[in-house]
Amino acid sequence: MKKIILSLLLAVVSTGAFAQFEKGTKYVGANLQGTGLGMGYSKSTDFFIGLQANAGYFIADSWMLLGEFGWNHQNGNSSVGLGAGARYYMKQNGLYFAGLLKYKHIPSNINNVYLSPEVGYCFYLNDHISIEPAVYVDMCLNHFKDFTQVGLKIGFGYYF
Repeated sequence: MKKIILSLLLAVVSTGAFAQFEKGTKYVGANLQGTGLGMGYSKSTDFFIGLQANAGYFIADSWMLLGEFGWNHQNGNSSVGLGAGARYYMKQNGLYFAGLLKYKHIPSNINNVYLSPEVGYCFYLNDHISIEPAVYVDMCLNHFKDFTQVGLKIGFGYYF
């Protein structure tokens, strides 16, 4: 009985996700990362928290171009950043792979560029709203040892 219920639940979730990954679909979302709701690690800090706003557009089935604006707080300093990249969604299960190129400005006149791969899962609450946990690496290209971060984040998305 458990296998039948689980199979039906997976069928409903996966068929609802198919329409959301089609060409022309738009996306807005927000992510929270840091050592509160999410977790993260960086050599330069023990505690950090961040909030990102995202917007995207599916240029082809399963392929989304993505833009990001973010704010981070660590070691008493706040930083702001911009990013652009792409996500590829697996239609069968909602798993996605993303890659972004980000720019972050830290007030002490530090400007860093990051390459940020991530793997996440898109879990739909209804036809448009999703919860999106992800694992990410923010690899700092100009100060790798001091500013690279690894962590978990949770996001919420709206597909329309």
